[in-house]
Amino acid sequence: MSLARLNIVDRPLPKGKSEVSLSAFAFLFSELVQYCLANVKSTGELESRLESVGVGVGLRLLELLCQRERASKRDIRLLDALKFVSTTLWKYLFGHQARDLEHSTTAPDEYMINDYDLFVNKYISLPKDYASLNCAAFVAGIVRGALDGAGFPSRVTAHFVPVQGQAKPKTVILVKFDASVMKREERLPS
Repeated sequence: MSLARLNIVDRPLPKGKSEVSLSAFAFLFSELVQYCLANVKSTGELESRLESVGVGVGLRLLELLCQRERASKRDIRLLDALKFVSTTLWKYLFGHQARDLEHSTTAPDEYMINDYDLFVNKYISLPKDYASLNCAAFVAGIVRGALDGAGFPSRVTAHFVPVQGQAKPKTVILVKFDASVMKREERLPS
């Protein structure tokens, strides 16, 4: 039986990189933002809706990338899961690795994924009362979904951080892990 006649569920997962047109993504993402904009009263509420949509995307991306890239190998260490997100997942979404993965100096359960000029913050036109919207909340939701699906429950938020000497701020995805994750990490052998 030829591949064309197989049901889509029975077909093998294609290997390689399939790219989506940036203009097609921009249009689709703009429509998603407009859809989430309905019946919200604040920027925070809109960011929360974008994040919740991103969680589902993150869960599905984790499944897909584990099948394609990792032969279903599961990370049991926190740092390995974060490296997977900031390299493999990030590269799949944005075509490059995240700029930095940093551990907080003040809180042992916080990590930051830094990047500059994410394209989810481009090509979006909003009413003036939503000018401070950070559409990277969608990306924060994707990160949260991937980490939750991998067994590392966390709270993930997106923030703009001004950079001296640059016109545009960098985007920081702040990941704060649940206490259960930190306890489990302490019990793992070195």
